[in-house]
Amino acid sequence: MVSIQAFLALAVILFLMGVLGVISRRNVFTVFMSIELMLNAGNLAFISLSRFWHGMDGHVMAIIIMAVAAAEAALALAVVILMYRNKGSLDIDFFRVLRG
Repeated sequence: MVSIQAFLALAVILFLMGVLGVISRRNVFTVFMSIELMLNAGNLAFISLSRFWHGMDGHVMAIIIMAVAAAEAALALAVVILMYRNKGSLDIDFFRVLRG
């Protein structure tokens, strides 16, 4: 049986990979995939802790996080498509015009 430390270590590694992707990449899709990776790392941590404590709270939190991630992805992809139509590039520097 795999210990909870292994699951939490995997969640931390996935989260750090997501942070590295957000910081180092300039493509919008790569940044969004990195954000999704961080959210999935959080899901893994919640579910592993829930299994360790024999509760369902972590599962509920994981479902809520998945719903928020789906909504975030839908809105973000709509914004990216509109920005690509207007600017013709997926460079993240073009999103500075959204500041107002």
